[in-house]
Amino acid sequence: WGRVRSRSGAALRMRGGWLEVLEKGAESGQDRTTSLRPLVVTGPSGVGKGTLIQEVLKAFPGKFGFSVSHTTRPARPGEVDGQHYHFVSRPEMERAIEQGLFLEHARVHGNIYGTSLAAVEAVRCEGKVCILDIDVQGVQTLKRSGHLPDAHLVFIAPPSREVLMQRLQKRGTEDEESIKLRTSAARAELEYGAQPGNFHRIIINDDLIKAAAAFKSVLQDFYPHL
Repeated sequence: WGRVRSRSGAALRMRGGWLEVLEKGAESGQDRTTSLRPLVVTGPSGVGKGTLIQEVLKAFPGKFGFSVSHTTRPARPGEVDGQHYHFVSRPEMERAIEQGLFLEHARVHGNIYGTSLAAVEAVRCEGKVCILDIDVQGVQTLKRSGHLPDAHLVFIAPPSREVLMQRLQKRGTEDEESIKLRTSAARAELEYGAQPGNFHRIIINDDLIKAAAAFKSVLQDFYPHL
């Protein structure tokens, strides 16, 4: 693949299926300002992170950009490669991790998930706030690494573990063993989310409309320019 440029003038290149940022554009110097501080959204599997993020993207068009993560897990019905995730093989993922191409990565339920450095930089080069939808293990890795120290951290919580299990069952994309693994992991994730100082805001997703409204209000506090 050859070079392409984003609207901000950043030079981008695809090599071996991985996006590289070769030169920063004129707007990329803003990436440490308040207006472009990245937004990290996390919570247990099945809590509704993706749905709430889509509500935000619709509510504030052109203001946020979604960082598409890489994963080694198979695509679920309806998922589109490059839109929901970049679906890659385990050898590809392991090789990219060794090469230092990832901001964070986590091994969850037998699969690897990760956010590439270039995916975040590409959004910033467009002059948008980058949203990272990552799991709790990824957040912990991110904090230890010291990457994105200025990020806003939001934890999405279910009203109860019982409700979370019901949602996973209703989703119909997991078998019983997978549901047990995810609900078991949720216990530690919810404990981490509840610890003071780990997140800037906690939103309980009991009712989608109310949770989306609360999320939008939080973002307007974080980003007054919206």
